[in-house]
Amino acid sequence: MTTMTTAHTTGTRDEWLAARMALLEAEKALTRQSDELARLRQTLPWVRVETPYRFETADGPATLADLFAGRSQLLVYHFMFGPDCAAGCPSCSAIADGFNGSVVHLAHHDVTLMAVSRAPFEKLRAYREPMGWSFPWASSHGGDFNFDYGVSFTEEAQRKGIAYNFRRERAPVATPGAAGPAPGPVARLAAMAGTDAATYARERPGMSAFVLDSGTVYHTYSTYSRGVDGIWGMYPWLDRAPKGRNETGPWWRRHDEYGTR
Repeated sequence: MTTMTTAHTTGTRDEWLAARMALLEAEKALTRQSDELARLRQTLPWVRVETPYRFETADGPATLADLFAGRSQLLVYHFMFGPDCAAGCPSCSAIADGFNGSVVHLAHHDVTLMAVSRAPFEKLRAYREPMGWSFPWASSHGGDFNFDYGVSFTEEAQRKGIAYNFRRERAPVATPGAAGPAPGPVARLAAMAGTDAATYARERPGMSAFVLDSGTVYHTYSTYSRGVDGIWGMYPWLDRAPKGRNETGPWWRRHDEYGTR
C-alpha cells in the first residue's frame, strides 16, 4: 500500500463542490474554444498535392490516393522511424498504442488512419508485430513525403538549422529544438531507438490530414510537436489525475518494457 503525507489544500465536501463548480465554468469555456478551433481547422484552404508520392504497404506499392483505402479522408501520423534506426521512437510508440481501437471507428466514419515512416517497410513490419499493432503503416522510404511535410530533415539542413513546427531552429541542432527536451533525455530516447541523438533528431513527430475530392488529393492540415498531445492517449488521463503530468522529462517506455508493478 502506498502512503503519503500531503501539503495540498484539503477541505470539506461543500468547499470541494464550490471549487469544482468554478472549475466547471473554465472547463466549459475551454470546450467551446476547442470546438471553435476545430471549426477553424476545417476552414483552412485545401492545397492540391501535385507530387506523385510512392509508398510501400502490406498490400504492396501504393500512391497517396491509394492510402485512403476507398474513403474520402486520410489522417497520417508521422511516426519517427528513420531508415538508420533499429527501432521506432518510444514516444511515437506510446502514441501509436492508441491507434488500434480508433482505426475501426474512423473507418466507419469515412476516415482512414495511417502511420507513415521513412524506414523500409520490412523494418516497420518487424517492429509492429511484437507490439501487437494492426493499424495500417506505410513506408515512404526513398521518397520526399516526410521531407515535404516537415518531419524529416537532411544532415545538411540540420547543420544549418531546420524549420520544424513552422519555426526555424538555431544551428547546430542535435536535439529536437531549443524548446524541446534536454540533450540527456533525447540521447536516452535515441538509444532506445537504436541510434545517436543527431540521427534521431532528424525525424520529428507530427500528423497531417488529406482529403480526396473528385479524384484529386488535397492537403488540409498538419500539426507538430505538442500539437500531437491531443492524440497521445495517456495525457488526457494524466491531465485529470491528482498529480497531473508530474514529469520532468521522458518517463515512458514501450508498453512491453515496463516492469511488473
